[in-house]
Amino acid sequence: MSQGNKTGSFPSLRSVNFGFGALSQERIVFILAALLFAAFALFVDGFASAANLLSLVRGVSVLGILGIGMALVVIGRGINLSLVATMAISVAWTLSLIASMQGAVIPMLIGIAFAIAIGIVAGVLIAYVEIPALFATLAMGTLIYGIGRFKLIDLDIVYVPENAGWMKIFGAVQVFDIPTPVLYFVAIAAVASLGLRYTKIGKFIYAQGDNLVAARITGIPVRPLIVLQYVASSLIGFAAGIITAASVASMNTRIVNSTLIYDVILVVVLGGVGLSGGKGGIRNVIVGTLLIGVLLNGMTILDVQYTAQNVIKSTILLVALVVDSFLNPRDEQVAQQGDI
Repeated sequence: MSQGNKTGSFPSLRSVNFGFGALSQERIVFILAALLFAAFALFVDGFASAANLLSLVRGVSVLGILGIGMALVVIGRGINLSLVATMAISVAWTLSLIASMQGAVIPMLIGIAFAIAIGIVAGVLIAYVEIPALFATLAMGTLIYGIGRFKLIDLDIVYVPENAGWMKIFGAVQVFDIPTPVLYFVAIAAVASLGLRYTKIGKFIYAQGDNLVAARITGIPVRPLIVLQYVASSLIGFAAGIITAASVASMNTRIVNSTLIYDVILVVVLGGVGLSGGKGGIRNVIVGTLLIGVLLNGMTILDVQYTAQNVIKSTILLVALVVDSFLNPRDEQVAQQGDI
């Protein structure tokens, strides 16, 4: 629900008009992404090459898909820090089962069921046990990785088995010169965007994120809705993992200990999805993904040290969080519930 202009005499911080139309956070980020792309293309050797652009769009696609999974819970005033662990362990276990069972259907169903179970457990802990999403999903991520490496998977890196050549359709082929990960990203983004915009569930998610108490009073089943959001997020994480494994012919479970989860949060917040809930959409995720994808690719070509890259990304994330606190201020009702 809109907070209105609380300052009375000052313009809203959600958009700034300089005589060229409203410049929202989304538009500013898109302009920055375009300018950064142009600068790298002009001054960085190899950036505009076909091979690098192909690598860029593939990487951006997986990051964007994970961003969509994160956005679904952030819009509902949540967060999913177990998303990368769900992706890595569920897909790595699926690949292991395909290799050992000499079949694909049952292992895929097991992997999907595992991802759904993770989403249900996380959702129940948050919705019914009322553990803050930040702590519930942080613990779930650690638990998933621990169980996966202790009981389910023998190696850090699980390769796509020889009998799973069909997985190439998820990431190692092109359709009309377009890598399939891009097509899957577009498809998932379209489904998620239409679902949020035109379905009752999507409207309920926005209402819940905007004001949980009001949503409950109006009769919205907020607890089952929270569980549904985390199940959807986990399934999208599984899909991103399958696409990743198909693209590089393996799943590295050590990605759980990388900064990928922070990159996912970064593209969501930077694009304009408010952490206070009920604001933003899939288009915001897309523009945030474009900017971070171009930045990461350019820094990699420039051979910027990994530590320096993390410093730059962390700085951008902090700035994005500060901007978000101004654009999407926590009201009294949010303060009483606590943050995400």
